[in-house]
Amino acid sequence: MEKSEIISLDRRHIWHPCTQEKDLEGFPPIPIVRGEGVRLYDADGNSYIDGVSSWWVNNLGHNNPRLNRALNNQAAKVAHHIFAGFTHEPAVTLASMLCRLAPGDLSKVFFTDNGSSAVEAALKMSFQYWQQSGRPDKTRFVSITEAYHGETVGALSVSGCDLYREIYSPILLEGFQAQGPDCYRCPYGLQRDSCNAECFEHLERVVSEHHQQIAGVIIEPLVQGAAGMRIYPPVYLKKLRELCDQVQVHYIADEIAVGFGRTGRMFANEHAGIAPDIMCLSKGITGGYMPLAVVLTSEKIYQGFYDDYQSLKAFLHSHSYSGNPLGCALAVEVLRIFEDEQILESLPPKMEQFDAWAQRFEALPHVGEFRRCGMVAAVEMVESKAGKIAYPWQQRRGYQVFQKALKRGALLRPLGNVVYFMPPLVIGQDDLEQLLETAYACIIEVTGQQ
Repeated sequence: MEKSEIISLDRRHIWHPCTQEKDLEGFPPIPIVRGEGVRLYDADGNSYIDGVSSWWVNNLGHNNPRLNRALNNQAAKVAHHIFAGFTHEPAVTLASMLCRLAPGDLSKVFFTDNGSSAVEAALKMSFQYWQQSGRPDKTRFVSITEAYHGETVGALSVSGCDLYREIYSPILLEGFQAQGPDCYRCPYGLQRDSCNAECFEHLERVVSEHHQQIAGVIIEPLVQGAAGMRIYPPVYLKKLRELCDQVQVHYIADEIAVGFGRTGRMFANEHAGIAPDIMCLSKGITGGYMPLAVVLTSEKIYQGFYDDYQSLKAFLHSHSYSGNPLGCALAVEVLRIFEDEQILESLPPKMEQFDAWAQRFEALPHVGEFRRCGMVAAVEMVESKAGKIAYPWQQRRGYQVFQKALKRGALLRPLGNVVYFMPPLVIGQDDLEQLLETAYACIIEVTGQQ
């Protein structure tokens, strides 16, 4: 199909996610025809370094030979079958591998098919556990400001980004929200690398006051993604774990974006040396090949549902594609690649490369902060550096950087006026340098800096 026909049909029939469709009239969608390693190629032969892992999923790059083989091998056996009362080798292999790698005593795996669905399942799991454990008063959840946990109604109810949730507020579930950490604009005047998470007092106050009503606290460990890659210290998670233990509230970790090596360790909770009661995983789990998500939990929570059928204690939550063999086979191979190719061990030089650019970015008059956690880095552009005053969102500085970066061969989709980097973990240092140089040049061009 010719490029012009692809674009014509797209504009006639496609409604793109998280997109103001009118933008596409002046900046039409780019038809991608193939991927190779860290690059995507369009219909004109132009290549783009995928600086955001195509919404944070392609952690092992595009067109990975080992993942291709795993997908083809499983497709030749069985692509899908009902998972209620049936099982298969890829699912049990994946579950056992995840439980071996996961922090703490997470030993049970529930399969869903995307991140939002995993969050929905986790919330229902926590709620139902308390209902069946003599605590019917525990019906509400706590989240923090600027949190993002998905866009289905339950997941959106525990999110804190007004951009996504404000218009839907009349139909959202009632819960509690506490002020979350904002280390760049810390009201205590502290630094994230040396503080004791004094800002935890806000969450502590809400949970302590309402714990009789609270089933669980859900949080994105270490990095609040959609908030602009807000990074906060591990001690915050340590305090949360201690508090949840004290007042008998579930700690639900949404590691959908930060799991599978993104923070430099397999799971973000490892930085704090703690484990959640429930953990949600998706995105990088299949290397970006197939939709798949899982919820890990403990034997204790699992036993709260284990009984004769007549008791109706079963977790009656289902997905048609639950435990899909193709997705599971890919996820197994992803974990094997992590081990065989020592993916985590390869990251420190790349993380140091990010850090080497920090001073250079922060020297620019309209860059407020360069921050990094593992293989996640972000540049926050500001109108006033002295006052840490954000650009008016209508100026769309981040979107301008995105457009200019594409012309230079880099995909850097922003979060408002935050230009972030979340490249495939397998990116080479030459490509990473090109990505950083491109972002730097485009930020200078957009903000008029010299």
